[in-house]
Amino acid sequence: MTGELLLLSSVIFLLQVVCGCPEKCRCHSFSNSVDCSQQGLAEIPSNLPLQTLTLHLQDNQIHQLPAFAFRSVPQLKTLNLCNNSLSNLAPGAFHGLQHLQVLNLTQNSLHSLESRLFHSLPQLRELDLSSNNINHLPTSLGQRWENLTMFSIQQNQLQQLDRALLESMPSVKLLLLKDNLWKCNCHLLGLKLWLEKFIYKGGIVDSVICASPDTWKGQDLLKIPHELYKPCPFPSPDLEPSQVQQPGSAHQAVPRPPGSYSTGERDHSECELKPKPRLANLRHAVATVIITGVLCGIMCLLMLAAAIYGCTYAAITAQHHEGPLVQTNEPAKAEGKETFDSSPA
Repeated sequence: MTGELLLLSSVIFLLQVVCGCPEKCRCHSFSNSVDCSQQGLAEIPSNLPLQTLTLHLQDNQIHQLPAFAFRSVPQLKTLNLCNNSLSNLAPGAFHGLQHLQVLNLTQNSLHSLESRLFHSLPQLRELDLSSNNINHLPTSLGQRWENLTMFSIQQNQLQQLDRALLESMPSVKLLLLKDNLWKCNCHLLGLKLWLEKFIYKGGIVDSVICASPDTWKGQDLLKIPHELYKPCPFPSPDLEPSQVQQPGSAHQAVPRPPGSYSTGERDHSECELKPKPRLANLRHAVATVIITGVLCGIMCLLMLAAAIYGCTYAAITAQHHEGPLVQTNEPAKAEGKETFDSSPA
């Protein structure tokens, strides 16, 4: 009996060695999936089966991904790294995953993403970066993503998002952006215009709720009229040489006239959205039009009444003067007749 158990355990061990399944993982040859979730792993297992298509690494303690972290699974299509402690992703962490379609990086500690990070993922269809601490996204995360249909960056620390990044995703249909620190100033106008076009074409987006400035706090970006945005000022091309900091030079304070501002301060002050003064002017204009219309109507009525009164008065006066004139003319006619009769034959 003991020999049989020993033989069975040896066979199991040999099968694990042949299949290449890590010790703390569960490998399913039928679906070519490997489940290494909730195992307290601090790094990616090194002996993953070559034919793995789905890899579950969620709920572990992985802090970083080195370059070529998944070189042993080049056929991988789905990768789940949810709820780890990832804070550092090497630029080549996903290098070699030419067939990856779904990447889940939610609930980690990412602060920013390197622009070349996803350069080697041409087949990516779903990218979920929700519930991190990302405060900046570059204008490009690699080459143009022709196949990406879902992009999620919910619950991060983003204040701005360049529309150039979204324009590199021509096939995206679902965009999740809520619960960020969106700063609704002139720099977010490009995102607003892109989202309006995106929704018009049938795309789905959750919401972009402004966190600042106080004027628009709590309001949906898509419901703020774009007329309220002023174009962002461009840096002045004729800056003095003394104002341009050369690379590697020491930081020096450049004197400036009182009341002047640096380019950054000017951009910040001019880009802040303020309540549109034309709204108040519009109310005043409407009130002025209404009052003017009422006054004009009254004046027209008074002029009409005056005209009617004048015409009536003229008619009565003419009738009054016509009667005596007729009476005065009749004696004159009679007198003329008598004179004519008394003249010699």
